[in-house]
Amino acid sequence: MKAKKISLSAIFIAIGVIAGNVIFIPIGASKCFPVQHTINVLTAIILGPSYSVAVAFSISLLRNILGTGSLLAFPGSMIGALLAGLIYKKTNIPILAVTGEVFGTGIIGGILAYPIAKFIIGNDVTSLFFIAPFSISTIGGSIISYIIIKIMDFSKIGYIKKDL
Repeated sequence: MKAKKISLSAIFIAIGVIAGNVIFIPIGASKCFPVQHTINVLTAIILGPSYSVAVAFSISLLRNILGTGSLLAFPGSMIGALLAGLIYKKTNIPILAVTGEVFGTGIIGGILAYPIAKFIIGNDVTSLFFIAPFSISTIGGSIISYIIIKIMDFSKIGYIKKDL
């Protein structure tokens, strides 16, 4: 069971790192990755909150090591993944996981990106600067994930989580 979750996590990480090199939107000091948010919601629903956070952290770390990401990826992606996973775990309602991702990344992650940008990266930005670009990115990616979830209609195809 655990090997399946780890394998699926590795696949999501690979997709996130590769797609992050191709699909991103530069907005000011941040790079917005809608694919990251799609993966956050999917892993939150399929694998649960702890794996979702681990996948988000791994993608952010690898993108930073490869020079395709920024330190701002950590607060945005990880908080959104955690909130989406916890909300889905409590409710089993996919749209609420999407809402958790949007709020966690867009609002909370946007606010927490400020000290990283100001004190670590050295960008002189206002405290609420990252809310708009993070929200734009996460709304786009979260809508994509919701469409994928609806297309797959987990309840009719056996829902992957039952086998994990």
